[in-house]
Amino acid sequence: MDPRGAGYHVLQSKIAVGSGMMWGKGFLRGTQNQLNFLPEQHTDFIFSVFAEEWGFVGALVLIALYLALVLRGIVIASRARDRFGVLLVLGLTAIVFWQAVINVGMTTGLLPVVGIPLPFFSYGGSSLLCLLIGIGLTMNVSMRRYYF
Repeated sequence: MDPRGAGYHVLQSKIAVGSGMMWGKGFLRGTQNQLNFLPEQHTDFIFSVFAEEWGFVGALVLIALYLALVLRGIVIASRARDRFGVLLVLGLTAIVFWQAVINVGMTTGLLPVVGIPLPFFSYGGSSLLCLLIGIGLTMNVSMRRYYF
């Protein structure tokens, strides 16, 4: 039963993120996750589970890794030899960036719940396959910048 009548997912997600505190509860020791209070914990709300188990420090490390991936994509786009490569890499980097921003914002209550998976982290094969193809295309643009 939802005590407020609306917003159960976000309420449980905020509780999970906050209960992780600084260092987290430990791997597979999160109460919101283990007691099934958090719905869709393996797909849409995986960041909440991660923040509860690994804490604020783990969440910052995960966000820093996404930031490093996005910055690397921008560097590859700036070094591409043609306009198509620039636009391709910027588009693929923007997909990873916005998916991560929307998912983290959604699980912390800053954005509405829309069902966007966390890139390379959420359960699901089609999202992972598309993102890996995008990373492969980005690596191809990076590799081909010296030809001709």
